[in-house]
Amino acid sequence: MKLKKILCLALAAMTAFAMSSCSGNGGTSSDSGTSGSGSDSSASDSSNSDSSTTEGKTSVDIVKEQGYIVMSTNAEFEPFEYMEGQEFKGIDIEISQKIADKLGVKLRINNTSFDSLPMELQSGKCNFVAAGMSYTEEKAKNIDFSDPYFNASQAIIVTKDSDIKGPEDLAGKKIGVQLGTTGDTYCTENVEGAEVSRLNKGVDAVSDLIRGSLDAVVIDDFPAEKLVANNADKVVKLDDALTVEEYCLAVPKGDQAMLDVVNSVIKELKDSGELDEICSKYIDAE
Repeated sequence: MKLKKILCLALAAMTAFAMSSCSGNGGTSSDSGTSGSGSDSSASDSSNSDSSTTEGKTSVDIVKEQGYIVMSTNAEFEPFEYMEGQEFKGIDIEISQKIADKLGVKLRINNTSFDSLPMELQSGKCNFVAAGMSYTEEKAKNIDFSDPYFNASQAIIVTKDSDIKGPEDLAGKKIGVQLGTTGDTYCTENVEGAEVSRLNKGVDAVSDLIRGSLDAVVIDDFPAEKLVANNADKVVKLDDALTVEEYCLAVPKGDQAMLDVVNSVIKELKDSGELDEICSKYIDAE
């Protein structure tokens, strides 16, 4: 009888261990490849925390316990986030590493499409988003934005022989944008008669422009400068900005603990001048 009880207890323990081993959701996180606290070598786990507390613990408490924090981005947005080989680079990547360092944990990065980033937060796949994201009232209904850390604008790219000379000439034109961006929203809602082509990558939009299937591309100013520099014999960036905006990080709706940490890091970087130094590394001086 004792042997039977021992076998039953052993079987129960094995079952519990198997269940706990399968509890991760197997996301697409990757090592950040940045310095500081370092990157976690196990890239298959995603964030186990969300905007709510668990047994009185905040998301920040949980992040510290698990030893890593998860950031989601779209690494197609140089100089803010992009890939150099298998390594993540850019302004947002360095800011994210500072957040991980602040908490004394490793940084893990989910690389996904820009338009799916709000859902990454809502579904608990990440602790915060860093992706050159602008504040909008619509997005703020479902996610919380940090204090702004960068002033940006939407630029217009055209071919060198284009008759488009400014924002007023975009009416009725075929315009390429990156899906889910401010450029997408603005052109859809404000440019009369525009035929908006939505692509996942700004480089694809510029390729379509060069091929002649688009009349113009609208994208954030600094990525626009990089795209134009790579195709300087074919395209130009117009002087007049289409919009002016501010970039923020984002956290799950209601996650005040995580928002406080993010805002504190942004403030420290601004006050110390380190944010300017990080930006200068990736943005050529005028």
